[in-house]
Amino acid sequence: MKGATFGEVFAVREFRVLFGSFVLLVGGDSIKMLALSVLVYTRTGSPGLAAAAYMAGWLPFIVGGLFLLSLADRLAPRALMVAGELVRAVTCLLLAYAGLPVWAMLALVLVTGVFSPVFFAARAAMLPEVLPGDAFVLGRSMLNVASASAQVVGLAAGGAFLAFAGPGGALAVTAGLSVVAALVLRFGLPYRAARGGARRGAVRQTLRVNRRLLADGRVRGLLLAGWLPCVCLAGAEAMVVPYMGGQGQAGVVLAVAACGMAAGEFAVGRFAAPGLRERLSLPLAVLLGVPWLAFALSPGVAWAAVLAAIGAAGLSYQLGLQRRFVDAVPEEVRGQAFGLQSAGLMTGQAAGAALVGVLGEAVAPGQAIALSGAAGVLVALALARVLRPTPEPAQLPA
Repeated sequence: MKGATFGEVFAVREFRVLFGSFVLLVGGDSIKMLALSVLVYTRTGSPGLAAAAYMAGWLPFIVGGLFLLSLADRLAPRALMVAGELVRAVTCLLLAYAGLPVWAMLALVLVTGVFSPVFFAARAAMLPEVLPGDAFVLGRSMLNVASASAQVVGLAAGGAFLAFAGPGGALAVTAGLSVVAALVLRFGLPYRAARGGARRGAVRQTLRVNRRLLADGRVRGLLLAGWLPCVCLAGAEAMVVPYMGGQGQAGVVLAVAACGMAAGEFAVGRFAAPGLRERLSLPLAVLLGVPWLAFALSPGVAWAAVLAAIGAAGLSYQLGLQRRFVDAVPEEVRGQAFGLQSAGLMTGQAAGAALVGVLGEAVAPGQAIALSGAAGVLVALALARVLRPTPEPAQLPA
């Protein structure tokens, strides 16, 4: 499907199934984490515990990413994805109706979240099998656009469900969405065998393959190029709430940033040819940090939203890395490679937000945001050799 279009990609039935279930997943998770945060705050009155509850779904990614990712290649992908949806449904119902104390709720989210990287890896690794060639990159673009849109809709819907049904009702809605997604995946996808053999020792195998992937200079460079600019972006976005004085205007800025991300993904995926898309990776990665520099001048909410949207649009730089990443990793460990990519990204974003949060204690929020933007520009320039596409053999001079 070289030079494929969005219409051709969406015509693939298996992709439509993955797309629909992914939208349900992202929207449901947005509702779930918002409802859990409100539930914990209602019971404890602690802003710190409420924030911890909101972040609890991200924290286990590092554990699952380090020790369990080989399961994504050792087990059939459809069964893994269905299992992930059912685990999410049961977790939400227990949070809503089991009457668990707060510590037990957080522990439940952390324990079940350890397997999230495996479920994500199974989905991500199946995409290049369903969409070969450039169609895979367009498919990732469509999923990224859907992710941004589903987050905005999920947060809005979560607020509505919280107002009318309370946290328990919102969590029940998420459980229902997960059950629907499980049915869509089970009856919409054909059976595919596992890519890897049934070896013993999932933890040992995960550690061994992670070392193998990170020892490969090409794979390691592409992983770092996918992680580090996003760490700086997460740090800048983490400071938006204190920058806006903790007011509701921060939600406007972050929502506009999500729209900017979706617009950038759509524009680059739709209008840039495969070669141009890869050549744009470096300038777009630099763009990811540049607009945040202007926060040193203390822009108001309107300009802050515009700058955040422009910066988030630079996330489309990752589209130029996707084909190269698929080509660089061995097929038999593709699931673990995508899982490592996702786990590192989630962990890095949490670390970036935490680091800039510490920086925000020493300097004004606007200055912390500007420093995050500067770090993003420097990181992109340092990764220039990786972000620039390598010429194909036919293009090399004699």
